[in-house]
Amino acid sequence: MKKELTIFMGLFLFLAIGMHFKEWISHPIDHLMGLPSAGAYGIGAFHPLVFTVALYVVFVLLRGIVRLFSK
Repeated sequence: MKKELTIFMGLFLFLAIGMHFKEWISHPIDHLMGLPSAGAYGIGAFHPLVFTVALYVVFVLLRGIVRLFSK
């Protein structure tokens, strides 16, 4: 469970910094404070979690397929 949480948090940070690098470098507090009014694809403030969960599911599926064929 700890390993999976570490992977999830790593993906979250990778996506957050990768997609909003300029904002995290120039004004990170303002960026966090603007999250409740975010309107990314109609998802709103939960868009970082939604996108992270989506990528995590793809990652888990790929890992499962590799594990299935490696046996």
